[in-house]
Amino acid sequence: QVQLVESGGGLAQPGGSLRLSCAAAGFTFKDYAMGWFRQTPGKERESVAVSSWNGGSTYYADSVKGRFTISRDNAKNTVYLQMSSLKHEDTAVYYCYIDALSYWGQGTQVTVSS
Repeated sequence: QVQLVESGGGLAQPGGSLRLSCAAAGFTFKDYAMGWFRQTPGKERESVAVSSWNGGSTYYADSVKGRFTISRDNAKNTVYLQMSSLKHEDTAVYYCYIDALSYWGQGTQVTVSS
């Protein structure tokens, strides 16, 4: 069955960096655009980055543009989110998702705090 497993979350200081990974299985990874969204209690879900099937086209929310980079390795069935210059407001649970299927993983917590 379809599986998306996120990892790499944790505690980071403001201005720091984290790299999230999402390992995919159970579907033809290279055929789908993949993305990351984040969720904070009391706030609407926010899609922060999306990559086309080959990484040739990407989308970023204005809130993360210039700080986050989405990439993927189709040979490893993995999508990444490199997060830099982290801010307190980046604190959230981050989920990777299959764009066309509205399917997402269990999420990984990112906390930005000094």
